Amino acid sequence: MNEPAKRRGLGRGLSALLGEEKAIPEAGSKGELRLRIDQIHPGRFQPRRNFGDESMKSLVDSVIAQGVLQPILVRPYPGKPGDYEILAGERRWRAAQKARLHEVPAVLRDLGDREALEIALVENIQRQDLTPIEEAQGYKRLIDEFKHTQEALASALGLSRSHVANTLRLLSLPETVQKMLGDGRLSAGHARALVTARDPEALARKIIAMEMNVREAEGLVKTEHGQGAARKKAGHRNADIVALERELSRGLGLKVSIAHGTKGGTLTIRYLSLDQLDEVLKKLRAKR
Repeated sequence: MNEPAKRRGLGRGLSALLGEEKAIPEAGSKGELRLRIDQIHPGRFQPRRNFGDESMKSLVDSVIAQGVLQPILVRPYPGKPGDYEILAGERRWRAAQKARLHEVPAVLRDLGDREALEIALVENIQRQDLTPIEEAQGYKRLIDEFKHTQEALASALGLSRSHVANTLRLLSLPETVQKMLGDGRLSAGHARALVTARDPEALARKIIAMEMNVREAEGLVKTEHGQGAARKKAGHRNADIVALERELSRGLGLKVSIAHGTKGGTLTIRYLSLDQLDEVLKKLRAKR
């Protein structure tokens, strides 16, 4: 299907598309028609993968009582004459099937792949129907397949660039952690904290087990960074300095540490009581 010659603004909302677009001739008056359930197929660009049972049950009950009040948005299905692909309203179509309806109201639009993805993404974001990972995957497709920049995407969706960037970073997490985020065991705030972690999966399991809030999770990641830096620093210490520390520790019977730099350094002797301090002082005086 050919792309429209003129780019439509992303993020204008479905009402703008429904009001400004002209239906193709078979759509009938005002672009609205009734389609059989079996003529309609889920959108290939639908970013949402999880349709919650509780919210779906509520919608099914409403459809049984009142029917489908808002038309779904469809386009001709490529390669299948007489069939249609959902652009927006997949939940209503699914609910109509569960309610055993044979037809649903629809509005027909002849749109390209890029706009199909944009509409599906905008609809779900506006209704807060996407998990953070589904949202991130939608952004990534718009950037990778349709050459949107993060700045343009954020502006078009009415979001900050930092929100788009931070959401995209969630895709760098291991699949196991993404699954925890997708099924609600972790929040987006928890996941953002884990992006920079050395072992995000282990920390994610700890956060869930201890029921940490986001602030506590951020503190856990900072602690991990501090431990990692200490291990790294210890791993690059001069072997002669380490050997000298051990020799002094054995001689004094206390822990000794040496911090050596280009302009000298410090020698630290750790004691636990005044008696230990007196013993060290005696040994030092005996050396004079």
